[in-house]
Order: sequence, then C-alpha cells, then structure tokens
Amino acid sequence: MDNNTTTALPCLRLSPIRLGLSFGATGVVFYLGCMLTMAIVPNSQALVLYNSMLHGFDVAPILRPSVPIGEAVLGLIASFIGGGLAGSMIAGFYNWGLPKPA
Repeated sequence: MDNNTTTALPCLRLSPIRLGLSFGATGVVFYLGCMLTMAIVPNSQALVLYNSMLHGFDVAPILRPSVPIGEAVLGLIASFIGGGLAGSMIAGFYNWGLPKPA
C-alpha cells in the first residue's frame, strides 16, 4: 500500500504584461501618495517622515515642497514605466525558472 499522499502542485506561469501593469499602477499610487503627503503635511513633518522611511538618509537637500506640474506628470509616467519594467522582468525570470510544459 502506498502511503504517499502528496501530489505535485501545478506550476502556474505569471503573465509579464499583467504583472508589469500591476507594478506600474502600484508605483503610480505610491507616487500620488507622496504628492498628497507633500500637499497636506507641513514640510518639517514630511522631512521627518521621509527620513524615517529611508532609515535616516537625509532627504532635506532634495525635498522640494513645490514641484512644477510638468515634472509631476513626468514622475508619474516614469514611475509607471519603471514599475512596469520591473514587474515584467520579475514575471519573466520567474517563468524562466519553471519546468517546461510537457
């Protein structure tokens, strides 16, 4: 009698396009969250928050309370593209490591 009750789970492949879009959208949400924080929170408190998030890295020299709209839009686009590329690469590398379908 065979007491082996384990079964192999199927290896599901990730869609690089879907994961890329998900990572890109997440990057945009984080960027919008930073924009909202800078718009609502006083500059000194935002500085403490961002310094804490970056483990004590001093962001005071690069923190700008007002950013032109063109730069903000460019930042949103760059966040989406960068996140999209990262998500697509993660899915591609993950799928590359899976066994080939029979």
